[in-house]
Amino acid sequence: MGLFAYEVINSVGELLKGQMEAPEEFAVSDNLRKMGHTVLEIKEVRLSPFQNIFKNEVKVSVGDLSLFSRQLAAMLDAGVPLTRSLFTLSSQMTNRGMARVVGEIAHNVEGGMNFTDTLNAYPRIFSSLFTGMVRAGEVGGSLQESLVRLADQLQKDKFLRDSLRSATMYPAAIGIFSVLILLAMLFFLVPIFMGFFPPGVELPLLTKMVVGLSVSLRQWWYLWFLAAFLLIMAFLSYLRSPLGKRHWDHLKFRIPLFGPLLHRAVVARFSRTLSTLLAGGIPVVQALEAAGTATGNVLVEEAVKDAAEKVQEGKSIAMPLGESPIFPPMVTQMVTIGEETGSLPELLNRIAEFFEDEVAIMTKGLTGMIEPIMLIVVGLSAGVMLLALYMPIFSVITGGM
Repeated sequence: MGLFAYEVINSVGELLKGQMEAPEEFAVSDNLRKMGHTVLEIKEVRLSPFQNIFKNEVKVSVGDLSLFSRQLAAMLDAGVPLTRSLFTLSSQMTNRGMARVVGEIAHNVEGGMNFTDTLNAYPRIFSSLFTGMVRAGEVGGSLQESLVRLADQLQKDKFLRDSLRSATMYPAAIGIFSVLILLAMLFFLVPIFMGFFPPGVELPLLTKMVVGLSVSLRQWWYLWFLAAFLLIMAFLSYLRSPLGKRHWDHLKFRIPLFGPLLHRAVVARFSRTLSTLLAGGIPVVQALEAAGTATGNVLVEEAVKDAAEKVQEGKSIAMPLGESPIFPPMVTQMVTIGEETGSLPELLNRIAEFFEDEVAIMTKGLTGMIEPIMLIVVGLSAGVMLLALYMPIFSVITGGM
């Protein structure tokens, strides 16, 4: 994704300048022409590596977006014009990166650019869900209502993310702590014990393994560091590839204890997003595609994309979703009822609430279950290493007796 500066003339003959993110220059030109502008000049903004670091530093959380949507909706509801609302919010935001982006959006809107098209220039910040809801609100004259729905949706999404984070943070922290403890023992404790080993005594196999690993780490630490770095980079590169992401998303549902939790969170996010989009007036096919992408799971995205294609052929939503093992029968049954009664957004909202409650309950249960397991694992790891170090000393003592 590149950054391009442009100069255009709008439909009333005014000169506008701005910047837009896009994969290629022709995409910028195409977007500007769709907005009704006459393109004068487009130039790619070349950034140094140092500048590029700070360009990518703009981090906007789900909470930031939810707060922005709710505040903008409140100001519009109070009768404040859109441009003035945007300028006001940009001056009040604590997230300086988000404030800069909102300020640029305000300038573009003031220059005559459509609000939705301006948001489309920042795809890393505003998702297709966000821009789709804003576009529907602009077209239907209900931007304030669309922003409120967006704020609610983003707040629920934040709840799900926080629940998953709290469930995984504790085992991750304990795992890192245990690795640091073992490394400290290998680097500092094992050499001390090696001085206590009687000369000429045949070391047990477990002791030889621990001593050999300690010596290797202390003498060739830079090779171990390089190997670990290369393995991590290779793994991350594989995860970024389409095949790797697909395999990882498939594996996540099969992880003991965490798989069912992640599965329910994905279904809840899909249901909540689809409900929000349909309630906001987004067409069914477009809503399905956006909801599938919003889950962040390739398997769900593929299943929903297949469902969208079949809906275009005239079939119901429930039938293709029911053919996928990802969606529980409860979901497809509720979708069927919703389609028959014309209350699909409301029923999808109930599905989302049900699975969100399950995620909250499972998160509390997992935290209580994982804590003793992790403590046992850490204790066993340290105990095995201490046993390996004491075994030669015990063998000499028992042999002397």
